[in-house]
Amino acid sequence: MFRHTKSLQFEAKPEKPDALYARKLQELIGGAYGEMTVTMQYLFQGWNCRIEGKYKDLIMDTATEEIGHVEMLATMVARLLEGAPATMVAEAAKDPATAAILGGMDPQQAIISGGGATPSDSQGYPWNGRYVVASGNLLADFRANAAAEAQGRLQTARLYNMTDDPGVKAMLQFNLARDTVHQKQWLAAIEELKADGLESDIAPTALFDEENQEHNNTIWHLSDGPDGSKGGWSFGEDGIEYLMEPEPLGGPGTAPKPDPALYGTYAPLQDAVGTVKGKVKDAKKKATKSSKS
Repeated sequence: MFRHTKSLQFEAKPEKPDALYARKLQELIGGAYGEMTVTMQYLFQGWNCRIEGKYKDLIMDTATEEIGHVEMLATMVARLLEGAPATMVAEAAKDPATAAILGGMDPQQAIISGGGATPSDSQGYPWNGRYVVASGNLLADFRANAAAEAQGRLQTARLYNMTDDPGVKAMLQFNLARDTVHQKQWLAAIEELKADGLESDIAPTALFDEENQEHNNTIWHLSDGPDGSKGGWSFGEDGIEYLMEPEPLGGPGTAPKPDPALYGTYAPLQDAVGTVKGKVKDAKKKATKSSKS
């Protein structure tokens, strides 16, 4: 269960309203790497975690904190929109382009949420559950978490440099600090998973014998940039080999004849190599040649 406390985790009081910045701040709420994403990502990782104890508890502690970050940002957006000119709201209802000219305010913040935050990004695009990564594999998930926190901190840092409001900056300084420690904790948790023998460097820790052994330690040189092979990943006992002149291993990627009911453009010159019909035709040709000989 969850229990709500009225007090914010950290203060969210701007010095003055700023409708344009309120729109920018929406990215940290409903963007791909916003607080809604990490909130739902951590919640579903925690709910789906099959190991009771330290890992699940860490996930759920962080998930619950992220709910509070959504609350802080939504509060800040509402306060930044306080006193937004009534003319701006009226014009937004008529023409969003005019609203943008008047002050950059997101018309949805006026029309839909009545001067408050929305579950969307800085362009008004709704938050999407497809942003969430929760696979059940803690190594893969913790790596995704560290990446999400890095992207979130990057965007917070950019927004920090887009305002001079001391109240907004104070809140973002707190958010930057929390994104720092969250990156550190996920990276530490990855190492602990390996130390506990639960995972290795590669996710998942499975099917190593079944995978194609010829291709599990080579990088294909497919760009004309010459320096990729000079990286540290190419040296040492476990260095990855650079394949400097790779050749394709398969035949043409020809699609089969389309279903006539789908009306795909098609010229019946030949059936695709590798399809059932193509193989049958190929077998017939070979049989004909052998009978003639």
